[in-house]
Amino acid sequence: MQDGRRPGRRVLERESQTAAVTGALTDLCGPEGDAAEGAAAGRGGLLVFAGPAGTGKTTLLAEVRRSAAARGCTVLFARGAEQEQHTPFHVVRQLLQPVLAAAGEDGRRELLGDWYGILGPAMGLMAAQEGTAPDPTGVRDGLDWVVTHLGVRRRPVVLVLDDAHWADAESLDWLAGYAPRAAELPMLVVLAHRPDEQPSHPAAFRAMTGPGGTRPHVLGPLTPAGVRALVREALGEGADEEFCRQLWAVTGGNPFETVELAEKVREKRVEPRAGNTAALPDLASQIKGAGLLDRLERLGGAAKRFAWAAAVLAPEVSPAAAAGLAGLGPTEAAHAVEQLRGARILTPVPDADRPRAPAPAARLRAVPDDGPLPAPDGGGKLEFVHPLIAGAVYRSVPHGFRVAMHGQAAVEVLDAGLGATAAARHLLEMHPEGDPWVVRRLREAAREHMGSGAPEAARRCLARALREPPAPEDRGAVLLELGCASLLHEPATTINHLRAALEEPLLAPALRETVASRLAQALAHTDRMAEAVATVADAARHATDAPGRLRMRAEQFMWSAFSADEEDAPARSRRLARLADRITGRTRAHRHILGLRAWDAVVRGEPADTALHFAERALGDGLDWACDDWGYEVPLLVASTFMYCDRPGRSEEQFLDGIAAFERRGWRGGHLASGYTLLGYLKYRRGRLAEAEDFARTGLEIAERMGTGRLPVEWYAVGTLVVVLLARGRTEEAHELAREHGCAAPFPAAVTFPDAQAVHGELLLALGRHRDAARHLEEVGRRLEARGTRNPAWCRWQLDHALALAPDHPDRARDVAADAVRRARAFGTAGGIGQALRAAAAVAPPAEAVRLLDEAVARLEQSPAAHELAVALVDHGTALRRVGCVHEAAEQLYRGMEAAAACGADGLVRRARGELRAAGLRPRRLRTPQDADLTEAERAVAVRAARGTDNAGIARELLLREQTVVRLLSAVFAKTGTDRAGLSRALEP
Repeated sequence: MQDGRRPGRRVLERESQTAAVTGALTDLCGPEGDAAEGAAAGRGGLLVFAGPAGTGKTTLLAEVRRSAAARGCTVLFARGAEQEQHTPFHVVRQLLQPVLAAAGEDGRRELLGDWYGILGPAMGLMAAQEGTAPDPTGVRDGLDWVVTHLGVRRRPVVLVLDDAHWADAESLDWLAGYAPRAAELPMLVVLAHRPDEQPSHPAAFRAMTGPGGTRPHVLGPLTPAGVRALVREALGEGADEEFCRQLWAVTGGNPFETVELAEKVREKRVEPRAGNTAALPDLASQIKGAGLLDRLERLGGAAKRFAWAAAVLAPEVSPAAAAGLAGLGPTEAAHAVEQLRGARILTPVPDADRPRAPAPAARLRAVPDDGPLPAPDGGGKLEFVHPLIAGAVYRSVPHGFRVAMHGQAAVEVLDAGLGATAAARHLLEMHPEGDPWVVRRLREAAREHMGSGAPEAARRCLARALREPPAPEDRGAVLLELGCASLLHEPATTINHLRAALEEPLLAPALRETVASRLAQALAHTDRMAEAVATVADAARHATDAPGRLRMRAEQFMWSAFSADEEDAPARSRRLARLADRITGRTRAHRHILGLRAWDAVVRGEPADTALHFAERALGDGLDWACDDWGYEVPLLVASTFMYCDRPGRSEEQFLDGIAAFERRGWRGGHLASGYTLLGYLKYRRGRLAEAEDFARTGLEIAERMGTGRLPVEWYAVGTLVVVLLARGRTEEAHELAREHGCAAPFPAAVTFPDAQAVHGELLLALGRHRDAARHLEEVGRRLEARGTRNPAWCRWQLDHALALAPDHPDRARDVAADAVRRARAFGTAGGIGQALRAAAAVAPPAEAVRLLDEAVARLEQSPAAHELAVALVDHGTALRRVGCVHEAAEQLYRGMEAAAACGADGLVRRARGELRAAGLRPRRLRTPQDADLTEAERAVAVRAARGTDNAGIARELLLREQTVVRLLSAVFAKTGTDRAGLSRALEP
């Protein structure tokens, strides 16, 4: 058994490991020879093998690949390399490029599907589009989809990774997340590593191989019998027992050293007899460490320089490139290669036993769309016989000479047209010398890394560029690029770099505005709102032109709108209103100002028509959600404006557009988390609670994957999911969720959607902790009142405050509720007024409650708020029962119960059933929830309502009762997601 590079070695003394392989392949493929059964079963999993260098891991994996191929499996193979562990997606490319190379352009596009534009740069198939940079989560999700798709189409699949401890961080992060899914797919993942050697990015590695991961199968040394078998295989059956035993003692049973020492014995023509065992220690010293280097030294200067060049270029070496780097002519190089092969230092790359090195990105990107993808060519390439030899030779190169060779290698890679990323690993090893060429190439490599979704690699290049250092006039730009390398996925890490960029004296004015904008984004998304506001305010004061000043003012207004600690929000609102009234332009800055004005009108409770007016002007023919320079916050606020103004259908269109834009760009971090969360909240307001829960959970899952913890994006998701669970009647689950995520004081310094502090009060109320809820909501009210945010249709703190006060302070509760009703009427949406009336009824005397709920139901029937209508109907029926109007109560309770069931509000259904029983009535069987499409009767009344016909007129035209028209229109509003004023647009084809 050999952990070398030659195929065909036997697997010795690895019975438990080979049994594990056989068992896993049987689970995957069925009994040997029964491929059909395997295709049906297809139970995959993860196998991990661990052992020190030379213990036979590579040979074992070669046997895995042979056995898998013999059973008809698709085999994907890669090997980590010490010199390539900082090259992003090096392992992933080895796994997938052979499949992509064989597929042709149409096949590649089919295999990658909608992920082509995101994964193309990572796989080296295309250059990233200017200004696009998927985040790492997006690339990992794309790889998940593609490998799963491949696994299903070409089942069963065996994915093999050797030397996993040297896998690049990007590939290993993906594989660590994906490997557990193999158990659900017709896919077996097999990897091998050295337990005594951890990668520079150990977290993902430990997830697979550590205590919490898959228990590895450990490969130990061979027994004397195993060594004897290898020795006799190499030296003949005449090798006697004593010689073999002594060779075992010298090598410690290490398979690689056993084979190498046996080869050295043959080379030196030592007879394998007991009398010659004294020669073994000296021969063994020549195959590793200082002895190996002495052997290399004895080969002569040309062979040594060639070996040094090969170590710099490893893992796979072009003889021509190594000769050029070593300064050797063709004849000298050919002789050096023969010497190094004879000394068992270098060996040809086997065609069948070695994964092809991934083709450089620049080479692949040069291929026309309709042309074949060149297969990465191993023909004629060389490699070291073992990584131990490669490492020893590389470390033996004198430091200064090694640095110079890396510099020359970088130049040759670039001259060959292989691109800056291929040269980057050499550039990173060079000494800083203030060379603008090096800075330029490192920045180019960083842009390519960003475009492929590898910001960590981009950060390494840019940090090295700063040490070069760049010219003073370029330093600010490099700092900006370094900060932006982590902005989407890890905003906290970018702040110091951007602050340093702002302090650069030679930073150009336009670039200064970009830096200020990005810094404010990073501060805001790490819950440092006051600093974000101060940053853009300072930039506005120092702006040198009107467009730049307007942009900074727009961002100042935006971050102020989110800041819960703003000192004088009403004054800011007045300034914003004056500015918006004067705007006539259609630039992005102008439209952002209009969008912020629309949102400010919502939270302050100005008439909804005012908010809609500015929202429509801001929206125009659409807003770009996925813009690097401007962020997604204003499009989000405009979409939310329509939601709170009883136009959730219009809002939903925009949220879906935004989510699609994020996914096209591969942005699967905070942006996408916010999009899904707010889409979930919108579904909640429309009364589609099951969908709301799904979207909110998706938003939370994405936020948790970012690892941010207690930052606004996670608060949004948790708060939304809590609200949805309460609406569904799952109070304990909501409480556990909030407790698990620490959703209690201190709250974030951002005003959230819905406001996190108010949601906490709603949860306390649902748990029956009225006094705690009252105290908490009173504090929420003081904070929001100070900001001038008075709209109960946006934040329902007043409504819940009234309910919390009712047991101990009923008069005050009625005053609070009455004020909320006044504010809701000022805003003017039917949904907002109906919700406020329902809360007022909950704290009113019985007779007054009936009157308030009668109006609440009437109002909510004119809105798209299906869940609020269901609650109001049940409340109305309950109030009618309590005053003795049993017949009327039954009608409203039945309606409310069916509406609650259609919404997915199970708790409300149970309450309605209980009220019906209390009235002495038997709850009838619920009807199936209505389809989302309008019925013929609903469309008939909708068309007439859109023309401006009132309900009485519609009733006369269609020969219906007016109450029937009301109920039909209520269903129309819920299905189309609009109120009466927006019906005409909603019905457009």
